Amino acid sequence: MDNKNNYCVIMSGGIGSRFWPFSREARPKQFLDFFGTGRSLLQLTVDRFSKILPVENIYIVTNKEYAQMVLDELPELNPNQVLLEPMRRNTAPCIAFASYHINSFNPEANIVVAPSDHLILKEDEFLSIIKNALGFVERHNTLLTLGIRPSRPETGYGYIQMSEEHLDNVSKVKVFTEKPNLDLAKVFYESGEFLWNSGIFIWNNKTILDAFHQHLPEITNRFDQGLDAFGTDKEKAFIDENFPFCPNISIDYGIMEKADNVYVQAADFGWSDLGTWGSLYEISDKDENANAALIADTLFFDSSENVVTLPSGKLAVIQGLDGYIVAEADGVLLICKKEEEQRIKQFVADVKLRYGEKYI
Repeated sequence: MDNKNNYCVIMSGGIGSRFWPFSREARPKQFLDFFGTGRSLLQLTVDRFSKILPVENIYIVTNKEYAQMVLDELPELNPNQVLLEPMRRNTAPCIAFASYHINSFNPEANIVVAPSDHLILKEDEFLSIIKNALGFVERHNTLLTLGIRPSRPETGYGYIQMSEEHLDNVSKVKVFTEKPNLDLAKVFYESGEFLWNSGIFIWNNKTILDAFHQHLPEITNRFDQGLDAFGTDKEKAFIDENFPFCPNISIDYGIMEKADNVYVQAADFGWSDLGTWGSLYEISDKDENANAALIADTLFFDSSENVVTLPSGKLAVIQGLDGYIVAEADGVLLICKKEEEQRIKQFVADVKLRYGEKYI
């Protein structure tokens, strides 16, 4: 396998509203240092893939608003490695944009597509799986995704059911399932047939472009008109004009749930999608009363199962709280029950309605 044919596309255009107030539109969660390491989630993601891929083969797809932020964080990247979406259109158009761009100069490319905001604890194991996966899609005309072996019944993740059909010891996907209720999650967990959907994909560029033409022609009908523009100085103008007409649809809904050549590699590499305060709490170090404190100094009294984060140099003294999120950033203090964190998006909407963009 030629390493020069292997590419990585990192999706980095989201705003992470479920992590408000820590994550803001002006600086979303992928640009934040959650653990005080000095590296943001995006930087950690690039650091990870640059260990097995040439840095020049790593591409970031982000919203045009974050172009300079990406370049400031990743000076090792050339500006042409940052692909700018004129507006948010979910993961399918994002991936199509990157696929057409890479196809313009390397139609033989094998590509791993990954979000910018995941945490990987067992990095060596993860990178070994990615290298094997890139070899698998080079040999086989398949769309491959990584599935995480569940460690508990979890209602916050989508699931993938494995079939009994295999190819080189990789399971063919039987069905994708949306986030289940707790009773169904227990059934999935106990059956041993289901994996968490990681949102990490690997394929050959020809294979994914064929899938786009078959399942999302409303995207390819647009992008095929600009085949001569991709990879040239005409690309930006073409994307700015045509990208807004793409449907707002995820790669899961648009392709993975429809295609008949989808496979899943079961894995366990210490994964968290860091999608919510609850997921951050799950992987954080905790004291004897299951309290997690990030970045700032914190003292707990008569309190348990809380997650607290404040800016560095501040002290929080927490008394009598059980199962709460306490987060402060840029003039906003949030105190919210962990079990009701799904309401945070509504809180953000109400704040915007009452106070405008000041705190968003």
